Amino acid sequence: MGLKKPASPREQGDSIEMTSILKSTIALAAVAAFVGQATAQQASVGAGEGALNIVAWPGYIERGESDKAYDWVTDFEKSTGCKVSVKTAATSDEMVTLMNQGGFDLVTASGDASLRLVAGKKVVPVNTALIPSWSTVDDRLQNAPWFTVGSDHYGVPYQWGPNVLMYNTNVFKTPPTSWSVVFEAQDLPDGKPNAGRVQAYDGPIYIADAATYLMAKKPELGIKDPYELTEDQYAAAIELLKGQRKLVGRYWHDAAVQVDDFKTEGVVASSSWPFQVNTLQFDKQPIASTVPAEGATGWADTTMLAAGAAHPNCAYLWMEHSLSPKVQGDVAAWFGSVPVVPAACKGNELLTDAGCATNGFENFSKIRFWKTPVAKCTSQDACVPYSRWVSDYIAVMGG
Repeated sequence: MGLKKPASPREQGDSIEMTSILKSTIALAAVAAFVGQATAQQASVGAGEGALNIVAWPGYIERGESDKAYDWVTDFEKSTGCKVSVKTAATSDEMVTLMNQGGFDLVTASGDASLRLVAGKKVVPVNTALIPSWSTVDDRLQNAPWFTVGSDHYGVPYQWGPNVLMYNTNVFKTPPTSWSVVFEAQDLPDGKPNAGRVQAYDGPIYIADAATYLMAKKPELGIKDPYELTEDQYAAAIELLKGQRKLVGRYWHDAAVQVDDFKTEGVVASSSWPFQVNTLQFDKQPIASTVPAEGATGWADTTMLAAGAAHPNCAYLWMEHSLSPKVQGDVAAWFGSVPVVPAACKGNELLTDAGCATNGFENFSKIRFWKTPVAKCTSQDACVPYSRWVSDYIAVMGG
């Protein structure tokens, strides 16, 4: 892939608005009731309203300000008259909070936020007939459960990828084969302990990373799905994370801060996104990434339409624009992600024909994609809901 320095994310606050999060997770119990009762879908797309407000992950909406080659906004604005404004969010919980506050038309939500937004009636189904490029979306994603309820699609797929193990190649001469380097106390290949030199993600969904590791480490627990945990399985994951707390120098959520930590604070291994890997490699840092033997969690992000969006025509025009092979390939090259439109994997100058393979196109089956944990789960009789994940993970991080 054509490696370019990603844009610096905006600084985000560390606080989590518990009330908003808990309300949205409680509402998940009512998702089933929405099937067949959705808001009437838009029947046609008219002229743009002149503006479009999007909540997005850092690096997802670029207009050439960091690198002129990476701009999928300017031409859209010229052709539609829709002026794009972006508010970046560093975590899924922050995205949910912003959408609860209102004032946005679209959100690029990950699977651990999407059903919460559906349950909270903050997003509405889209009329895929108004999005001509819908038919070009990867078949593996068109009816994915993190944005599809019954026959309704609450948005269009945008990009996907794994939560990788990022590591310092001066310490690890060969790629680490296990997530144990961040979960369990040990000496690393340079002979020094890992304590204080590793990081973990500060979102509650990271409990699923611990569960993914335990699926291989302790098969006797019987974990079938890292997002569907019984009380005993959940307790084992929390215990692992409590032990990890003694090793973690910082819990990260801001990509720019993590980049600085790997440069200047002696951090040598952590879960991360391809975004940070690209940034550090562009800056010629000794950094690489891998998906260890236990597999990885990951994200498949969806551009979702806000309920009561002030600019629905611009929103539909953007959703169609976002699925063009050119945009899909450019985003993937910039972020290190995988396009949701397979045609984008060929003929894109920035991504190159090898880019999709480099970014993990064939790893789809190895990734356990983020989804919101609910009490009434499918793989177990009963599971620990996300509201517990939130409160318990905050307690873990607090020590």
